[in-house]
Amino acid sequence: MAPRTNSLGQPIGDPLPGWTPRPHPPRTPLVGRLCRLEPLDAAKHAADLHAAHAADAEDRNWTYLPYGPFASAAEYRAWLAGKETLSYSPALQRTAAATEAMYLMMRRAFEELGYRRYEWKCDSLNAPSLGAAKRLGFRYEGIFRQAVVLKGRNRDNAWLSIVDGEWPAVRAALEGWLAPANFDAVGAQRRSLGELMREARGEP
Repeated sequence: MAPRTNSLGQPIGDPLPGWTPRPHPPRTPLVGRLCRLEPLDAAKHAADLHAAHAADAEDRNWTYLPYGPFASAAEYRAWLAGKETLSYSPALQRTAAATEAMYLMMRRAFEELGYRRYEWKCDSLNAPSLGAAKRLGFRYEGIFRQAVVLKGRNRDNAWLSIVDGEWPAVRAALEGWLAPANFDAVGAQRRSLGELMREARGEP
C-alpha cells in the first residue's frame, strides 16, 4: 500500500482524529491475584528489597544495569531514595507474579490511560531480558548502537514494544496463561505463554 501524502506530495503518517496527549499513570496500586504493585517508597521498601536482592549472591542481576551492586543496606537505601521508579528483585524474576505484574501495568497503560505504545529497553547483550520481553509479547524493533557508556563499557540498547493494536491478542494470551486452570496442583504450567501468544496472534 502506498503511503499517504500531503498536498506537497510528501509521505506522511496516518491521521489520528480526536487524539489528545494521554495522562501520566496514577500512583494508585494495581492489585492482581498473585501480586500487588504500588509506588516505590524507599523508607518503606528499601530493607525488604535489599534483602531480596541479596539472593543474587554472584551479583548477576547487576551486570547489565547502570547501577549496583551495593555494599550495604544503607548504601542501597540512599540510592533507592533517588530512584523510586525502579526495582525487580531475583525473588520476583521468572515467577507467575512477575508475569501478572507486567500484565497489570500493560492493562493500565492501554485500557485505563489509552496509551498507544508500551516499551521495553535493555542492554542488547542481556539475553534473559530479551527473552522475557519476547515471551511477554513484545516485538523486537532494533538496536540503538553505542547508546551509552555504563560501568566503563559500551552499551547498545535493544528496543522492543507492544502497540495498542496488538494489545487484544497479547491480553488474551496473558490472561489465558495466568488463569488458575492453566496450572496443576504443584504450580506447573499446562500450556506455555509462548504457545498461547502464537495462538492468540494466529501464528504457526
